[in-house]
Amino acid sequence: MPETLLDHNSPAIWIILLNWHGWQDTIACLDSLASLDYTNYRVLVVDNGSTDDSVARIRAAHPEVPILETGRNLGFSGGCNVGVRRALEEGADYIWLLNNDTTVDPHALTAMVAVAETDPGVGAVGSVLYYLDNPKDIQAWGGGSVCFWSGRTRHHLGPVPGARLHYLTAASILLRRRALEEVGLLDENTFFMYWEDTDFSFRLRKAGWRLAVADQSIVLHREHAATGKGSPLLDYYFNASAVRFFRRYALIPAWPISIGVLGRLAKRVLRCNLPGFVATLRGTYAGMRKIG
Repeated sequence: MPETLLDHNSPAIWIILLNWHGWQDTIACLDSLASLDYTNYRVLVVDNGSTDDSVARIRAAHPEVPILETGRNLGFSGGCNVGVRRALEEGADYIWLLNNDTTVDPHALTAMVAVAETDPGVGAVGSVLYYLDNPKDIQAWGGGSVCFWSGRTRHHLGPVPGARLHYLTAASILLRRRALEEVGLLDENTFFMYWEDTDFSFRLRKAGWRLAVADQSIVLHREHAATGKGSPLLDYYFNASAVRFFRRYALIPAWPISIGVLGRLAKRVLRCNLPGFVATLRGTYAGMRKIG
């Protein structure tokens, strides 16, 4: 993959991959990026305080890719922001935040840049995400919508009118430099992980930027590789961030917080998932104690 920017007639893209104990996924993602048909890009791996041999493994497999080491786990928002700040300093026109547990279609980046360049009012562009272990099934058509009655989000599984696209998922999101400079980066002070992309999308839309989905940008995503699907760690951070999100945006925060948390607690009771039940309560309490 290019170490230098090859095509100076097209926008300069920085691709940011955040790694935390996930060197196998990161290397697979980097392997897939080598097939991109867009040439004017650089890749930066941010290692978010891994305590295993992730950095050595990634360097051995891809010595051409620079790695920024944060020294400690800054969360998804904080870790991504380290890379975003470096990319902005280096003059990036766009920044592609891409989860490390993904693999990409060769046309994925070209398709996103084309959508962004067509409409200067678009602040961010998402991909069509498919499940890595079941590539026939769509995981998210760019993003989804937030229901302030149920306290839940729901990914879209096909094209929707712009007004129904409330957020883009940060599993694959292309960010315009000017939009970042106007609304700021991910809110790392409020969202350690989960809901930071929803918050960022809401801030973009509030500032007048539009969200868009590039339907030719195909990305396969494992999902929850860092925390583990169904793990108490996921339950804790998801609920803490959900509470903070609704405290920030809901007219009556107590309603979506109560309905959402009760629904998630009920699910864990039905599944006899005591660790998840406790983690949901702990996350809710943590979310109630802090708001940015």
